[in-house]
Amino acid sequence: MKLPLIDAQGQTAGEIDAADSVFGIEPNLAVVHQAATAQRANARQGTHSTLDRSDVRQASKKTGRQKGGGRARLGTPSSPLRKGGAVAHGPHPRSYRQRLPKRMRRLAIRSMLSQRAAEGGLFVTAADVAFEPKVSAMSQLCQTLGVERKALVISDGVDENLVRGTRNLPNVQAMPAQTLSTYLILTHDQLIMTEAAVRRWHAAGTRFALARVVATWGSAPRRPGGAMAVTADLQVAGSLSGGCIEAAVIEEAVRLLALVIRRAPCGRCLGQ
Repeated sequence: MKLPLIDAQGQTAGEIDAADSVFGIEPNLAVVHQAATAQRANARQGTHSTLDRSDVRQASKKTGRQKGGGRARLGTPSSPLRKGGAVAHGPHPRSYRQRLPKRMRRLAIRSMLSQRAAEGGLFVTAADVAFEPKVSAMSQLCQTLGVERKALVISDGVDENLVRGTRNLPNVQAMPAQTLSTYLILTHDQLIMTEAAVRRWHAAGTRFALARVVATWGSAPRRPGGAMAVTADLQVAGSLSGGCIEAAVIEEAVRLLALVIRRAPCGRCLGQ
């Protein structure tokens, strides 16, 4: 798919190729919910603690006689009913960590990127757009790009000028593409991505598509120097090309390789 590039004046300055497996898939909302819940749960420290009856330092003698006092029956001072006593069924330190598979984390991020692109909340800045370390300049740039709601600026790596420019903006946050998370995208209505950040995720989408296709025929015979060697070459080419190799091209190449492997009568095939 194609995404428009926007210059510093807010005008269209061309288009950029974006992988359909990253910016054009059907959002999986169930996986997005699970990823966001796991991320919020993993951020909890879990250090809450209360005292139960064995932890309260009080006398163990019964406060008053059982019968004949004219009052309610009272036990030890450590009872949860007494002031200064224990807490009944209170929280104790524990871990809230939830493990989420890597494929589900990536699918959740790709689902949110695709949803933002489909609803028109994704802006891609051209390579010549420079971020200044000034809040006023960054605020003016956001107004030029048409940002009206809470926005997340995604760069390729840590950009110190971008971090300083967005530090005091209440509705704008800067984040490198390497540490992008589902919850961040979910809590921001609009995304501003640099051209380098889009190319990084485009290359990642190419590798995702290749891995998905290879997994579908993983039961095919693996002969020395055969399809596995060619697949490795395609993986290296897809990663080194910076996303220039389309995901559909690699999918078609791997599919044909799988057909050749399954129909090969002997071990001499594919470059031997």
